[in-house]
Parts: sequence; structure tokens; C-alpha cells
Amino acid sequence: MTPDPSPQNKPPKNLSPEKYARLRAEAQAPFKGLRKFIYGAVGASGAIGAFVFFTQLLAGRDVSSALPNLGVQLGVIAIVIILFRLEKKD
Repeated sequence: MTPDPSPQNKPPKNLSPEKYARLRAEAQAPFKGLRKFIYGAVGASGAIGAFVFFTQLLAGRDVSSALPNLGVQLGVIAIVIILFRLEKKD
């Protein structure tokens, strides 16, 4: 015997079930889409920066400052990957 759904899980009469489900998901995890967009933008920025500093290292230009900067960019990429995976779990 299955329990009756609680009245809180039923969509109001003026909302479609799809829209109600989307609104419930947004209420449970607000701004999830915006956070994913920001993670993507920051990750892309880190990738571009890492590419620039890696090419500087390959060219042998200003190695003493390019190497730490490359490390920072790779750290940014790693943090974004971790945050994106944590976001996917929910």
C-alpha cells in the first residue's frame, strides 16, 4: 500500500506539474544555474591564463614570475572542478 502524497507535493491548480517541479527544484537549490555559469566562466578564465603562462614558460620568457602564476591558474582550475562536481552531487 502506497502512502497518499502529502498536500504540499501536489501542484496548485493554476500551475502545470512541470512548472511546479521546476519551481520546487529552484527553491531547494537557489541560483544553481547561475553558480554553474560562474564556475564555467572562472574555469575558462583559468584555462586561458594557464595557457598564456605555459606558453611563456615554453618560450623561456620571465620564468621566475610565469611559474608561480601558472600554479595559481592551475589551482583555480582545480577549485572550479571540485566546486562543479560538488554542485553535480546535489
